[in-house]
Amino acid sequence: MINIYNRKLHNPQFFRQFRCKESLITLYNCPLKDKFQDAWSHHSYIVYVVEGHKVWHTAQGSYELNPGDCVFVRKGAAILEQFFDGAFCLVMFFLPDDFICEVLRSKSFPLYQPDKKYEAVIALYSDEPVNAFFNSMIALFGSGLEPDPALIEVKFREIVLTLAGNTRNAELIAYFSALLQKPQEISLQMVMEDNYCFDLGLEDFAQLSNRSLSSFKRDFQKQFGCSPGKWLLEKRLDQAMHLLTHSDKTVTEAGFESGFGNRSHFSRAFRTRFGVTPRSRRVLA
Repeated sequence: MINIYNRKLHNPQFFRQFRCKESLITLYNCPLKDKFQDAWSHHSYIVYVVEGHKVWHTAQGSYELNPGDCVFVRKGAAILEQFFDGAFCLVMFFLPDDFICEVLRSKSFPLYQPDKKYEAVIALYSDEPVNAFFNSMIALFGSGLEPDPALIEVKFREIVLTLAGNTRNAELIAYFSALLQKPQEISLQMVMEDNYCFDLGLEDFAQLSNRSLSSFKRDFQKQFGCSPGKWLLEKRLDQAMHLLTHSDKTVTEAGFESGFGNRSHFSRAFRTRFGVTPRSRRVLA
């Protein structure tokens, strides 16, 4: 899978960008060549759509974004569906967890505490201050000048505080509250449950959970009672069996949508676990 943060960061000739420490802003208007792109990011990010539309397919559902839409995408994996009926342009803000927490702790007023469930893609309330903010960012890109990094940091703080200060963004604020309050164990479980059905490696899961690979393996073993490799294989095979027996997915689709990037590996692992091939299981269903 493509790490979209790293891809944009290391290709400034294609992705117009301003940088501030580990954070990044990108104005992106280069259409993809493929209709579907497997993508992930170890930082959460805000997306503001200027033109066109695209769909984010996640483990929790699909979310279509259209001009004027503003969403917060939690760190993790998704399949991005591109449409070729027009140009696509967006502004993206990548926000490391540490930065979000540092800004939230600097608030003069307590953070609103909503009892709200949050999804992988969180719709944001696009009021006049939010629209004005993104228009100011587009103007910065259009000026052709390179702003001082101190200004970019102020802009990052501005958007976090603006969104966190509007109680209509209850779902986002619930996630922000979780970042401030939840122990690492819950964070690790959320990362695994939300992303096991994507073709991510152990190094990617370690990065998503803000751990080194060795710390990730140690903490995972302690919390789940098995190795992450074994847990991932079992979860992915169970998901593939579910898709083969409860949907009209083909064998290739079931393997892909369960996190298996290699069909041969999927077939061998499935037969070892269940004693039948994926194709025969689909016929039986």
